[in-house]
Amino acid sequence: MARTIRARFSHGVIKPLEKVEFLEGEEFIVTIYEIHEKPRKRKTFRDALKATAGGWKDLIDAEELKKNIYADRLISTRPEVKL
Repeated sequence: MARTIRARFSHGVIKPLEKVEFLEGEEFIVTIYEIHEKPRKRKTFRDALKATAGGWKDLIDAEELKKNIYADRLISTRPEVKL
């Protein structure tokens, strides 16, 4: 029976990363294929922000947008209080 499992080499010993069921003293042949994976760098908020910087350039008028935002802030959406 043939199986493929992942293992890690650490301190001179190959350690399986999955459960293996062999009898004590049982012999088997090991074939090793190297896996070259780059460690993933965790993206920070700053990295994501830099990646999207300039995405709106030339699509909207920034000054007009700011003027509209400030004008919308002056609109009251609360009902009048009746005492």
